[in-house]
Formats: sequence, C-alpha cells, structure tokens
Amino acid sequence: MFNNKKYNHLFSGHRILLVGILCLFGVCVAQVRTTQKTKQNEPKKTKVYLLHSDVLKFNKELNPDAQILVGNVKFRHDSVYMDCDSAYFYEAKNSFEAFGNIKMQQGDTLFIYGDWLFYDGNSQIAMLRENVRMINRETVLTTDSFNYDRVFNLGYFFDGGTLTDADNVLTSDWGEYSPATKDAVFNYDVKLVNPKFTLTSDTLRYNSQTKIANIVGPSEIVSEANHIYSELGFYNTVTGKANLLNRSVLTNGAKKLVGDSLFYDRNQGYGEAFRDVVMTDTENKSILTGEYGYYNELRGDALVTDSAVAINYSQNNDSLYMHGDTLKMVTYNINTDSVYRKMFVYYKVRIYKSDMQGVCDSLVFNSQDSCMTMYRDPIVWNGSQQLFGEEIRAYMNDSTIDWAHIVNQAMSIEKIDSVHYNQVSGKEMKAYFKNGDLNNLDVIGNVRVGYYPMDSDSSLISFVSAETSLMNLYLKQRKVEKIKMSPQTDGTTYPLLQIPADKLYLPSFAWFDYIRPLDKNDIFVWRGKKAGQELKKEVKRKIPLPSLKNVVKKESPDGSNP
Repeated sequence: MFNNKKYNHLFSGHRILLVGILCLFGVCVAQVRTTQKTKQNEPKKTKVYLLHSDVLKFNKELNPDAQILVGNVKFRHDSVYMDCDSAYFYEAKNSFEAFGNIKMQQGDTLFIYGDWLFYDGNSQIAMLRENVRMINRETVLTTDSFNYDRVFNLGYFFDGGTLTDADNVLTSDWGEYSPATKDAVFNYDVKLVNPKFTLTSDTLRYNSQTKIANIVGPSEIVSEANHIYSELGFYNTVTGKANLLNRSVLTNGAKKLVGDSLFYDRNQGYGEAFRDVVMTDTENKSILTGEYGYYNELRGDALVTDSAVAINYSQNNDSLYMHGDTLKMVTYNINTDSVYRKMFVYYKVRIYKSDMQGVCDSLVFNSQDSCMTMYRDPIVWNGSQQLFGEEIRAYMNDSTIDWAHIVNQAMSIEKIDSVHYNQVSGKEMKAYFKNGDLNNLDVIGNVRVGYYPMDSDSSLISFVSAETSLMNLYLKQRKVEKIKMSPQTDGTTYPLLQIPADKLYLPSFAWFDYIRPLDKNDIFVWRGKKAGQELKKEVKRKIPLPSLKNVVKKESPDGSNP
C-alpha cells in the first residue's frame, strides 16, 4: 500500500522540484559533452524500458508526469539493468528517479549500488547518492555522491570517496574512475595507503590494474625505511620501483639523495640519481655531489661519480672540499655498535680548505680513526708549509687536520720568500697541528736540514745546513722557534751571501705551487708534477680500492657476511 512509511518519500513535493533540477543538470552535462564530440560520434538515443514493478500508479495532482512504481522495480537501457525498491518513471523524458537498494549492472564486471538514483536515458548519465558502491572486478569505489557517464564509461565523485583494490586504499575529496582503462584521477587531500608505505598528494593518477601511481603534483611517500618527496614521476606500488623527476628527494634518516631524476627500488633498498646530484649526511655533516649518485639504504653504501665532490661542513663557514673521478662510501658492521665507514676517492684527487690544501692520486678515509690516507705523490699545504712523501696519513678532527704521518721520502718545506726556503727531509715525519697550523714536526731517519735563523724583526741572519738521525722542530705563529737534533750536531752555518750552491736546496727539494688548489672551484682542474720532480720509484703499495662488485655484494641486509 502507498501509505506504507517505506514509500512516503514518493509523495513529497520537494522531490518534484529536485527531479526538475536534475533533469536540467543532465541536459547541461549532455550539452557540454556534445561540444566535445562530432555529430558522428554522438550516441544514438535509445529508450529506457520498464521491465517490472509490483505496483504501478499515477498521481496527477502531485506528479502528473511520473509513473509511480513500487516493489521489485527493474529497468533496462541498452545493456544496462537497473533495480530498485521504488521509482518515479518519466517515460516522456526517458528518465527515472529510483529509491532504495539501487543496483546497476553493466555486463558481468561492473556493478553500482546506492540508496538513490536519477538516470537520464538521453544523456546516459546516472547520478547516485548515499552509500554508493561501484564494483569493477577487484576494485571497489565507495562514496556518498557519485555520477556515472555511460557514454565515456567514466564515474566520478565530488564529496569524498575511497577506492580499494587488492593492494591499496585511496581516498580523496574528488576523483574519477574508468572501468574500461582502470585509470583513476584523484584530487585534493589524496591519500594512498599500502601495507609498506603511505602516499599523500594533492593530485594523483592511479591504475588499479597495473597498480602504478602517476605523480603529477607535490607528493610524499612515507615508510618505516625512508621518505620520498616528488612532484612528477611514476611509482609501482607492487614492485616498489619508482622513476621520479623534477628534483625529487629520497631521505633515509640523516641521509638525503637529490637529483634531476631518481630511480628507486624499495625491495632492493637502493636509489640512483642523475644530473646535479646532491647526497647529504646531516649526522656526519658531509655532502657528496656529482652527475651520478648511488645509495643503498640496506648496506649504507654510496657512490658518486662524474664531477664528484665530497664536502665536509663540520667547521663553521670553513668547509673541506674534495674532488676525484669517483667517490665511494662503504659501511661496515651496519646496524651494530661497531659500525664504521670508509670513503674511497680516486683518481686525481684534489682537496681545498682555507687552512689546508692537498693533492694525490687516490685517498681513503676511515671513520674508525678519522685517518685520511693519501697515495701516490701526495702533497699537503698548510699556509706557507708544504709536506710531501710517498704516502701521507692525515688524522682529522672535525675536518681540521690534527696530525699527519708522512711515510718514506718525507719532506717539509716552509716558504720564506721567492728565494729562501726552510727545508727538512727524512725517511718519515710526524707533523702536529694546533688550530689548523703546523705546531711541531718530528723527522725520523736520514734527516737533512737547511733553514734560516731569524732575528726578532724576522730578518734572515744566516743559513744552517745539518744532518742527523732524529730532529724535533717547534714552530710558533708559523715560524721556526726551536730545533732539537739527536744525536746533537753543530752543522754548518753560512752567511747569507756565502751559501754554497749545492747547499741552498736539499736534493729532494721541489716547490709545487703550480699544483696547489687555489679555491674550491680549482679542485676540478688537475695539474701533475713537472718532469724530473717525481719521487724516486720504490716498491709500489697496493691501494685498497673496492670494486663496485664488492660494494654491492659485501654484506647482507641483516649485517652478516654471505
């Protein structure tokens, strides 16, 4: 009976006004859509058929244009079947308004449910409200406001909705979904939740079949392992692989990787960056830059090449810049209390810091003892002081040199002016620094000395030439203050104008000012030693450089060695 409360809404007057508005809305949408198509592509208008209703009645006073249908109502339009509890059927307008237990079925793959439906057979647009569910195989879209355009096979919501498939749950304020292509577009407060990560964005495109998210606006991907920021790119939510553009950022704890483009593999735990790469470690206050970068978050390994630079900024406004063809960082004992790292820099290494500069062929820095070992023709400058030998081990303290060990063919030269130099050579040297300046020097084995004593006004007095087995040299304000030799020797003192030509410079003397880096930009310009100034060839030391194979297979993610 029509007086049943279940169907009282069929006779409310405001429904008539609402239907009129929706009819007008459907016409407007159809007109907009028509402008996007040629007349040849315009859908052929077909009739909406009423297949069944338990009760059919008219109410000329309340709604003269409608057939009132109650109980097990079923419509068909082309290949679409629509069921409901009750409806107003506007046969002349080829449309109807349906209430209760709405079900639309198109083929055997698309089902739409809701509490209320207005369907326009001419525009082929269905408007569903309240408790709407669209099911397309494994994909389910739920919302309270949903429109479905059968011509374009496109559904869209505009008052909040959720798209769920086998792997992900997406929510946003506005979105659309195509059952044919499986493509979805989401806008405003977009959130994609996956068991392994959460993606938030303002705009996102997603395919429910490939499970690939197309990032087209500022987006963040957050997991327990890392954080990704990107404004453009693709992310496969199943394989965990991402191709990101527009200076995307990969952050893992204190480490950050940035590049014009990024490739990231979540399952393998590594990222690659291309062009204008910046790899930052805020914990160790260091930056790696180059044109190509690689970082493995599971092993803690990194590689930068092509205009590669390592920057240590632990000293305020006085960073250390280091350049080589390739920079590699290898982490040992990761995720343990005994973790440490080694930085390998090769080849043609150049270093610049305001109070220290250096060059060598290859270099290894060990975080265990903060030792920077320089191989093959290494040279270090500190102010007017130059140190070189076969190998130099510089021990650092917050990027400032603390002391250095020069091994074999060691020599220290202090430039006084363009003609006069204080010189010391020996088998090995240990140089100690204070506040970045050379403070004292121990020379061990086959020591030869040539230096100029000075009076109180820094005027040169004479020239002293001596040989001994051990020498301790002390400086103050970069000037020689005291020299101690063991065994004690008097040496030979020459007046300035009577210095023998063969005593003026020690046999291994060479002043490499033409090699010395001038500033942080000069580290990119390699300059080798002039012919005849190379050290005498001795037994070559094997430089402990890791191969990329060793970096990749060195350690399993749990810290064990396979």
